[in-house]
Amino acid sequence: MIQDIYAMIDNTWPAAETLQLGRFTLRRGLGGGSRVSAATALGKADANDIKQAQMKMQEMGQDPLFMIRDGDDALDGQLATLGYQIKDPVRIFSTPSAALCQHPLPPKTAFPAWPPLAAQRDIWQEGGIGTGRLDVMNRAACAKTTILGRAGDTPAGTVYVAAKGNLAMLHALEVSPDHRRQGLAAILTRASAFWAQKQGATHLSLITTQANDAANSLYAWLGMTVVGHYHYRIKSEPKP
Repeated sequence: MIQDIYAMIDNTWPAAETLQLGRFTLRRGLGGGSRVSAATALGKADANDIKQAQMKMQEMGQDPLFMIRDGDDALDGQLATLGYQIKDPVRIFSTPSAALCQHPLPPKTAFPAWPPLAAQRDIWQEGGIGTGRLDVMNRAACAKTTILGRAGDTPAGTVYVAAKGNLAMLHALEVSPDHRRQGLAAILTRASAFWAQKQGATHLSLITTQANDAANSLYAWLGMTVVGHYHYRIKSEPKP
């Protein structure tokens, strides 16, 4: 299942451009974040493969960045030896969509919208999710939507979710600071599962950093299971 989820990350959160160079897939991110800017291994890479990928990413105007997925232990060790540091370890959560749809959502709390509304863009902007990441959502060529979360009459949260086949992926869940710790993140996650079911997706998956204690606690509380991990390796800057 984890390999299917890795493919879904690319399908639902696509880079502006991908190209193959040696034993790596390279991505042009254009401000869309690490997931759309990192190189991933196509097979067993050697030092020359790594050097070529590093040089190409620099030519693309990007910092050399490699995503280390389950099974990439040898590459992880090679990059560590070359001075690449670990960046943003993450957990991949997944659950059957039906498990999050056992009870109705509270009324008037979650509304699908595509394209996203101005209020959603404002919430994302406040949370540091800017134009580059909104461009990623626009690029996705699969079933997709955003969901606006409301607290009373106030726009208070937003999330993007996309589906292909029997899998759906949740991305960019953001709740306004004044409305956090009031259950809206759980509502948006469950609303994503309801939407996923309507698209025929039997499972909902998502990604969060290991350092995000609040998100990890929420998804565990919702009954979601950690099914995989990845992290990045980035070249450390030389000290003056």
